[in-house]
Amino acid sequence: MTVQSKILIADDDASIRLVLSQAFTRLGYQVRATGNATTLLKWVMDGEGDLVITDVVMPDENVFDVLPRIKKQRPKLPVIVMSAQNTLMTAVNAAEIGAFDYVPKPFDLDDMTAAVKRALSRPADSEAAKAQARAMRDERLPLIGRSAPMQEVYRTVARLVGADLTVLLQGESGTGKELVARALHDLGRRRDGRFVVINLAAVPRERVETELFGKSENDVGKLVEADGGTLFLDEIGDMPLDAQTRLLRVIDGSETAISPKTNRRPNVRIIAATNRDLRGLIAQGLFREDLFFRLNVAPVRLPPLRDRTEDIPDLARAFLLRAHREGLPAKTIDASALERLKAHDWPGNVRELENLVRRICALYAEDVITARIVERELQDNTAAPTAEEGPATLSALVERKLISYFAEQPESGPPPGLYDRVLQEVELPLIRLTLAATRGNQVRAAEILGLNRNTLRKKIQDLGIEKVRPER
Repeated sequence: MTVQSKILIADDDASIRLVLSQAFTRLGYQVRATGNATTLLKWVMDGEGDLVITDVVMPDENVFDVLPRIKKQRPKLPVIVMSAQNTLMTAVNAAEIGAFDYVPKPFDLDDMTAAVKRALSRPADSEAAKAQARAMRDERLPLIGRSAPMQEVYRTVARLVGADLTVLLQGESGTGKELVARALHDLGRRRDGRFVVINLAAVPRERVETELFGKSENDVGKLVEADGGTLFLDEIGDMPLDAQTRLLRVIDGSETAISPKTNRRPNVRIIAATNRDLRGLIAQGLFREDLFFRLNVAPVRLPPLRDRTEDIPDLARAFLLRAHREGLPAKTIDASALERLKAHDWPGNVRELENLVRRICALYAEDVITARIVERELQDNTAAPTAEEGPATLSALVERKLISYFAEQPESGPPPGLYDRVLQEVELPLIRLTLAATRGNQVRAAEILGLNRNTLRKKIQDLGIEKVRPER
């Protein structure tokens, strides 16, 4: 930041103008604020301002109509758009017409400040700027990637959005099958209904039928819960044969599941997903062929990440933005790191890449992710212990680290307080990664850790963990 940087603020809400003006004035910026788009446009055309922060809906004009004129006159002027209409299309439209960033209302002042600092220190390289703009757009989209395999997925999804067909999603674990299912629901005619998920691999086999079909008026099951919406049957290949038979009868109409609320058969679109070879399971007698044909009306196959490595840079940048929005430190990634990511075979696919990005954001102090950091994380997570070393338990890893630590100390030994320092080093990443995994939900994180929520809050404060904001 430089003291001379001037921010132009446009919002018809006087309280928002006041809050932003005071905040950025205190940070050393020059600020000028207006309540209409006409005045903002005049200031910009007169050459004023190094950055614009503007609401979308103004009394005189919609900023989406004004922004193309601003970009034509001053293409390098960064514009941050904010809006209370927090929809996917608002974010997409903002990116497509050249906004540097999009901040939903009500906004966190820390988020807005971080966006301003990024905008005023944005890379001069036009390709880097375009990549940042793509990341801002992609981070809010259900699916990311411009490769040929993903373009085929998009075309198939586009054809299925307007239909109400049963869909079977196939692909390896971590390829984004649930994301596709959600996109089909959110963009389709059932978007106002519920999207209900049941992971059949995670439910005990003896409880699958109860979870799916219910057992009483007070326990109606997922099928009735999804009435008017979509039922997503994840890992359908793990469904027991008895439950398969009953599901087939329901689909055929020979068995009727009655909703106690409507006293009729629920109207549900079924989307199923699997990472298993269903035809192979049929040959083994483990999956009903007639159910397979009922589910396989509209098949969609998702490509593994190793078959679309050109998407990795866009994915990595989008995951960095997403991690920052959820409370982890803001970071960028250099070209060498992206090349190293592209060289990995990604057995865990997109989910593995996102987890890697989150882990690096949580554990490394560096602002720029380099190939060295990526290499270290990939080696740490793929290195297998030898038979002599035994299993790579947490205890064994800590022991190796301590052996190395003591070897580096002087004869007098390490300074006092080692016990607390070791516990803190384990506790810090444990809590940080748990918060990252729960998207900042402290109640869920406390449950996973087995801690009282107040105890977790105190540990977050004592360990100096940066505030993790819950998912909006």
